[in-house]
Amino acid sequence: MIGGWLKQRAARRRPASAGSALDRRQGAWLLGAAALTMAPHASWLPPWISGLCAALLAWRGLLLWHGRQAPSPWLLLALTAAAAAGVRAEFGHFFGKDPGVALLALLLGLKLLEIRAARDARAAVMLCFFLQLAIFFEDQSFPVAALALSASLLGLAALVAQADPNGRSGEHLRVAGTLMAQGLPFMLILFVLFPRIDGPLWGLPADAFSARTGLSESMSPGSISALSQSGEIAFRASFAGEVPARRQRYWRGPVLTRFDGRTWQAEHAQEAAAPFHAADGKRIDYTLTLEAHGKRWLLALDFPGATGAALRHTSDFQLLAPRPVRSRVRHELSAHPAAVAGLAETAATLAAARRLPPGFNPRTQALAARLAADAESHEQILQRAVSHLRDAGLLYTLRPPLLGRDSVDEFLFGSRRGFCEHFASAFTVLMRAAGVPARVVTGYQGGEINPVDGNLVVRQLDAHAWSEVWLAGRGWVRVDPTYLAAPRRIDDGLAAALPAGEALPFTLRAQHDWLRNMRLRWEALSNAWNQRVLGYNPERQRALLSRLGLAPGDAWRLAGMLAAAIGVPFLCLLLWTGRRRRSTDPLDRAWQALSTKLAARGLARQPWEGPHDYTQRVASAIPELAAAVRAIGVDYASLRYGPHSDGARLAALRKKIDALRLP
Repeated sequence: MIGGWLKQRAARRRPASAGSALDRRQGAWLLGAAALTMAPHASWLPPWISGLCAALLAWRGLLLWHGRQAPSPWLLLALTAAAAAGVRAEFGHFFGKDPGVALLALLLGLKLLEIRAARDARAAVMLCFFLQLAIFFEDQSFPVAALALSASLLGLAALVAQADPNGRSGEHLRVAGTLMAQGLPFMLILFVLFPRIDGPLWGLPADAFSARTGLSESMSPGSISALSQSGEIAFRASFAGEVPARRQRYWRGPVLTRFDGRTWQAEHAQEAAAPFHAADGKRIDYTLTLEAHGKRWLLALDFPGATGAALRHTSDFQLLAPRPVRSRVRHELSAHPAAVAGLAETAATLAAARRLPPGFNPRTQALAARLAADAESHEQILQRAVSHLRDAGLLYTLRPPLLGRDSVDEFLFGSRRGFCEHFASAFTVLMRAAGVPARVVTGYQGGEINPVDGNLVVRQLDAHAWSEVWLAGRGWVRVDPTYLAAPRRIDDGLAAALPAGEALPFTLRAQHDWLRNMRLRWEALSNAWNQRVLGYNPERQRALLSRLGLAPGDAWRLAGMLAAAIGVPFLCLLLWTGRRRRSTDPLDRAWQALSTKLAARGLARQPWEGPHDYTQRVASAIPELAAAVRAIGVDYASLRYGPHSDGARLAALRKKIDALRLP
């Protein structure tokens, strides 16, 4: 439909002498579409590729401004070979998402320089469309979608300008918008009904999943404090009932058991049938929307309850997805904050939770021996350790000093300044040295409630680490050593816990109310986009189709519904187009009827011919019709350009045209 319109437009408006040159207006549309298409790619393309693309666009713009021809084909060939070699050197190969998109961006800039004919301009627009799709490999957010849609509009305007070089820019944009609006119903139908698959469509290349920031399955001094500078959203949660108090919001991630003297690492946990041993008490139901982090573990509220999804519980009470979380996921979950975890534990697990590397942190070892002396139980050792850390004068800070080989000794007896990973690591080592099984749990704590949509937003800066100790008869008990030195970190958030005068991360700095409200509204809009558009996964599609009466796997009925859903708006467009043709000016229809009749003798009217020139040409070609044709031309000109229109004269003109017989 679009192609037919463009051909019709070209036949009506473009002079026959219009050649292959690209005029300024056509070039401006092409450059605008290319620039807007490549702009979002600059955030992830290597800087030299982004700079080269910008230079190629600027070069094309200068040539267009000065009215010069395209560069030599040999120069363009050399530039193409150099660009391909550069991509090969940058990525090490040509096959994959990243080198493919980088090469495509460079080829678009080179294609713009090569334009010598209309087909070259159309090929450049097609490259723009491919790159607009490719940006979704990196980012599927609402701003990127709006930017890609705007670039598509400019691309269509560039095609319209090629077909209608004499039209006004406003008309080009209006026609492009009309064409895009005509395609909107089909886009929505395909989005809702076309079968969806798990995971992104670009998941086959080896480089399809880029590295993500956030928690990892290891922890060393400074690893979590680095995340405190990031305001990036880690996940969102919406609760079915009352939102838990901040001090209850412990979001469990990797559990770290193995310690080499400086770095904590996760052990392979066994799958468990149930994550808790006493389900009595309060139950919290919520929906978790987790951003991609490339690992299997979810960030579940302690302690995760049973779930109907294909999720797995582990023996250390993590919640695992069936595959790495490489795109945003949404799960309906529950939690039992009062559950008693780990009443029975294997000897191997308890032995691993006591193990320390020899030769590290002698002062901490000595302190643990004093705490364990004459203690009647592990509970008593725990209480003594808590009291000691509470009175030790430890300071919570985002800028702890660097620590050496005996990091725990240097923290407890030297600097006394640390972040949550320092507190959790020191406490866990102290407990193990005293003979109490202990481990480190990493995750997030707290979060901010967005008043616009009521969702809880947890950011990277909410990353946290705490400890768990195993007590006979009580199981694994959470102990948050950070709370002993900085209770406001748990009760009021990171900003409230930092010492006076310490610089806050940018995200936590005081903001004007209007700026904060804008940020919250924007995040609520992004969340709505994520939930309703990006969150439309196969499960939600199957649920919708079930409500429409389609059983899973009913491919033929689905194909019929899809065909009918596409056919109805297509038929409406055809009827609308026919109606527009019928509503054309009656005088134009009469004049077109004359051209159609004379076309049998090869005398169809050309778009640039006025009534006098046309009838004069026909009179010269068919002398016996000269008088009749000239009279028709005079009547048409009088009706078209005269001061008044006359229905009787128009009817008379139609009769003359109908009565005209070719010899």
